[in-house]
Amino acid sequence: MLDMAIAQMVAVFELGGPVVMVLIVVSIVTLAVVLYKLWQFSVAHVGQHTALRTAVTAWDAGDRAGARTALEQSKSYLAPVVAAAFDGRERDRLLAMAEERFTQLERGFRYLDSVAQLAPLLGLFGTVLGMIAAFQSLQAAGAQVDPSILAGGIWVALLTTAVGLIVAMPTALLLAWFEGRMDAERVVADTFVLTALSPDNVSETPATDPESVPAHA
Repeated sequence: MLDMAIAQMVAVFELGGPVVMVLIVVSIVTLAVVLYKLWQFSVAHVGQHTALRTAVTAWDAGDRAGARTALEQSKSYLAPVVAAAFDGRERDRLLAMAEERFTQLERGFRYLDSVAQLAPLLGLFGTVLGMIAAFQSLQAAGAQVDPSILAGGIWVALLTTAVGLIVAMPTALLLAWFEGRMDAERVVADTFVLTALSPDNVSETPATDPESVPAHA
């Protein structure tokens, strides 16, 4: 089994060169990063704020006890931020707490962005190297030029570009999805914080009506 895997890797190396091997390693690391981010989003309950939304809605309606009860049932990573908002913490401090959690969830995004941008360039680099090798073979053939020599060298060279695009395109799509989720999370966090700090149902002392004050003799 191991010998077969090694033989396949050697065949890939001989066919596509070291650039293809580098792209394969990059794709494996990228897959690991994507799976880790999916697991991290699942553990943090990203996008799963039903109980937290219920707590904020109850708080906005003036039901403080119901808000606290719903907050205790929430497993969202934003629950500590909302709890601090219920306790009257300052807005800037609350947004800093939320941003700290966003930063943890966004770790790895820069790597995915680098792969999405550099994988096609790396594939193009392999293509250039392959084309150089193909024309060198064509020159070495001299007058006995065989079109198959050039054609074979070209398709092998273009293989690296194809592999680079295969690695880059799914990575770019997944990164866009991750970033879209985080943009939505920032909107949700801002809404929760502002609602908790400025609820609609706030008990206010009614203004005194001058006409209702009895006149003194």
